[in-house]
Amino acid sequence: MIIGVGIDIVKTERMEYWLSNKKLLERFFHSEEIALAFSREKAAAQTLSARFAAKEAFGKALGTGLAHIVLKDILVLNNENGKPYVLLHETARNAFEESGANMVHISLSHERENAVAVIVLERV
Repeated sequence: MIIGVGIDIVKTERMEYWLSNKKLLERFFHSEEIALAFSREKAAAQTLSARFAAKEAFGKALGTGLAHIVLKDILVLNNENGKPYVLLHETARNAFEESGANMVHISLSHERENAVAVIVLERV
């Protein structure tokens, strides 16, 4: 059963500015996400944009927005094949459990100027 669906789009130009501001990055991204982005060198802004879009899409899928959720409690990583997945901690985990969902599906895409993310919350 689908609990919620969220989608968001972020301009990569926004993240290009954030890359030069360590405090801003650390406020919104987990250290693993930051390390992943910097490992992708020229694609760092696209990587962060897609992950930020995923965090926003998660709030939309919850139907509550991101109030009371620390954004770095939502980690967007990739498995060994490159498929993205979501890890939830503390505030994000609590909101997720309250939603009744027990599975998160994610899709990310980006071009030079924009990144988009779709989140589907499901109860199986």
